[in-house]
Amino acid sequence: MLETLSLMGAGFLNALTPINLLMMAGGVAMGIVIGCMPGLSAAMGVALMLPMTFTMKPETGLIVLGAIYCGAIFGGSISAILIHTPGTPASAATAIEGYQMTLNGRAGKALFTACYSSFWGGLLSCISLYFFAPLLAQLTLKFRSAEYFWLSIFGLTIIAGVSGKSLVKGLISGALGLLLSTIGLDPITGAKRFMFGQSYFAEGINTTCALIGLFSMSQVFILAEKKIVQRAKATKVTDKMGLSREERKQIRPTIFRSWIIGNLIGILPGAGASIACFLGYNTSRQFSKHKEMFGKGSIEGVAGSEAANNAVTGGSLIPTLTLGIPGESVTAVLMGGLVIQGLTPGPELFGKYAPMTYTFFAGFVLVQFFMLGIGLLGSRGFAQISRLSDAILIPCVTVLCFVGSYAIHKNIMDIVVMLSFGVVGYLMRKFDLNTAAVVLALILGPIGEKGLRNALRSSQGDIGILFSSVVCWVLIALCVVGILSPLFMNRLEKKAEEEAVAGTDEDIEVLTQEDSV
Repeated sequence: MLETLSLMGAGFLNALTPINLLMMAGGVAMGIVIGCMPGLSAAMGVALMLPMTFTMKPETGLIVLGAIYCGAIFGGSISAILIHTPGTPASAATAIEGYQMTLNGRAGKALFTACYSSFWGGLLSCISLYFFAPLLAQLTLKFRSAEYFWLSIFGLTIIAGVSGKSLVKGLISGALGLLLSTIGLDPITGAKRFMFGQSYFAEGINTTCALIGLFSMSQVFILAEKKIVQRAKATKVTDKMGLSREERKQIRPTIFRSWIIGNLIGILPGAGASIACFLGYNTSRQFSKHKEMFGKGSIEGVAGSEAANNAVTGGSLIPTLTLGIPGESVTAVLMGGLVIQGLTPGPELFGKYAPMTYTFFAGFVLVQFFMLGIGLLGSRGFAQISRLSDAILIPCVTVLCFVGSYAIHKNIMDIVVMLSFGVVGYLMRKFDLNTAAVVLALILGPIGEKGLRNALRSSQGDIGILFSSVVCWVLIALCVVGILSPLFMNRLEKKAEEEAVAGTDEDIEVLTQEDSV
C-alpha cells in the first residue's frame, strides 16, 4: 500500500514537469479541434499524432495521446450544441437537448454544462483506473502460453463482434487482420512468410502506418468522394457561460450516475462511448425531477450524456493496459503506441515500468483540469473551427498522413503501406466492416500465435494443454460471451436511441398541447 502511494506521488511529480504540462495543454486543444469538426474522430486524431510521439519519453507520448482522446470526446459536444451536428458519435445524445438550449438562447449554459460534466465524468473515471487496473494486472501473472493464446482470441472476438453491427462482418474483419499479421519472419523458425521478396516486411506490417491508413487516410477518401458543402454557421454564444448553485446541485446526481454507467461501459471491451452517451441521457431523463424540460432544453440531459461519454475514457484504459484488450477503437490505437514503444500491456506496466505507468495516470488526471480550463475559455473560438470546409480539411489531413508515415523510418515504403491500408480502410467502411478489428488482429495475432505454438511445443503436441487450467476455461467462456454479446449490445444501443428520441418527441408533444391550451 505504501509502495503504491509512493508511486502515485512520484507519478504526479513527474507529470508536473513543464514539458508534460505543455504537452497536456497542446494535446487537449488539438483533441478539441479534432472533436468539434464533423467527419473526424478521436481515433483518427490519435492515429495521426502517434508518429509525433516516438521522439518523446514513453510517458510523455502516452499523456499526449490521452489528452487528444479526452479533448476529442468533449470537443464533439461543441458542434452538437451549436450546429446540431455531433463532432463525434459519442456526442449524438448531447445534440438532443444541447441544440434546444441553443435555440432558446442558452448556448453558453449548454457549453458550460457539457464542459463541467465532461470534467467530472473524466476525473471520476480515474478512480477506477488507479485502483482496479493494478489488481487486474496482478491476475495476468498467472498467465502462461496457453492462457495468452485464449486471451488473444478473447480480444479478437470482443472487438470483431461488439464494434460492428454484424457479427459475420466483424469476424471477417478480424480474420483479415490475422492473415495480415502472418506477414514477415516466422517467430519460432525464422522462415519467410508472404514477404514477396521484400526484406522490408521482415518484421511484419508497420503497425503505425496501418493505423494512419485505416483511420485517417480512409477518412480522407470518404470526405473526398462527397460533394463539398458549406457547413451550418455556428450560433453565436450571447448568454453567460455558467451555472447557478442550484443548477449545479440539480445535475450532481446525474453526473454521478452517468460516471458509473460510462465507467462500466468503458471497462466492457468494445462497447464504446456512443452507447454510454445514450444510456447516460436516458437515465438522466428517467430520474429527473424536471421531466418537463426534456425536449425543451434540459441541462440534465446534456450533463447525463457528457459525463457518461467522458467516463468511458478512464474505464476503457483498464482492459487496454492490463489485458491488452482495448475498450474501443481509440484505445486500440493507444495500445499500438504502447507496443511500438516496446511496452507490453500486463503486469510489466505495473512492475518494471510502474513509474512510467503512474506518471501517465497522473497526467490523465491533470488532463481533465486542462480540458475544463481550455474548454471554458476557448469554446467560442472552437465553435468557429467546426465550420471549416472539407476543401481545407482534406489536404491538411492528407499532408499529415504522408509526413507522419514517412517520419517513422524515413522510408518511402512506409508511405506505400499507409496508402494501401487507406484504400483497404475505405473499402472496409463501404462494406461496413470493422477497421478496429484489423488493428487488434495485427497486434494480438502474433501474441496468440506464439502462445499456441509454445504451448504445443512444451506439451509435445498435446492439445489438452489449452484446456489444462481454470484460467483457460474462464477465458474460453469469455470468448463465447464475446461472440454472443453483439446481439445484446446492438439491442441495447438501438433501444437507448429509440427511447431517447421517443421520450423527446413525447415531451415536445406535451409542451405543444400545453401551449395550445
